[in-house]
Amino acid sequence: MAYDGQRFEKTFGDFCQKYGIEDMYAGGFYPFGTLEEYWAWWSRQILVNRYEAGVGKPYRDLLALVEGRDHFVLTTNVDHQFQLAGFEKKRLFYTQGDYGLWQCSKPCCQQTYDNEEQVRQMVEAQRDMKIPTALIPRCPRCGEPLTMNLRCDDAFVEDSGWHQAARRYEDFVRRHRGTHLLLLELGVGFNTPGIIKYPFWKMTAQNPQAVYACVNVGPSYCPPQIQQQSLCLHEDLGRVLGDLLAG
Repeated sequence: MAYDGQRFEKTFGDFCQKYGIEDMYAGGFYPFGTLEEYWAWWSRQILVNRYEAGVGKPYRDLLALVEGRDHFVLTTNVDHQFQLAGFEKKRLFYTQGDYGLWQCSKPCCQQTYDNEEQVRQMVEAQRDMKIPTALIPRCPRCGEPLTMNLRCDDAFVEDSGWHQAARRYEDFVRRHRGTHLLLLELGVGFNTPGIIKYPFWKMTAQNPQAVYACVNVGPSYCPPQIQQQSLCLHEDLGRVLGDLLAG
């Protein structure tokens, strides 16, 4: 999904004009002066990217390619697209959080909260890029404001669901150690290489039967130590997945 261009201008044109925000990603880091403004932005962001975005074709194509094969998805995406496309929840590990979850800003506990009902209320009720003060979400335990469950600092909450998914991923890696394994890296880049890219390089180097494949519109390469086991494509992953599915 595009976080800039016409889609951004249609949804956030007023924020762009008032605050100079240039895309949805940058807006997530904007230092809004009030919680009323903060939640006006984030309620729209969540609605359009989590609850009303629809399913991207590359996700459907990827599911069609891996169906019937033992697979697991490790992702830094936070928009729920894999589950919307039909991937089984037990085969997914969202390492960086979820637009659909909130957490205590303090945080006072390792608990997250579903937000769809409140998000829709915020979007409906906001005026002049502010929500009513009464709709500011509060932690039911300590009363502090809630915030997004997105990893941006050491206050990120890893709830029980996060840890269960982490254990399932670790078990998948353990079961396939030393076996013929495709480590498919799609559109990762270098924002958080320590989560997917570097571990995949290491697993490839440690397993002669592993193949590392990277598809990215940006830099796509691997260390020389694993070049004989790697395929790196500087291509649009949507087109590549579509071509693979078409045979």
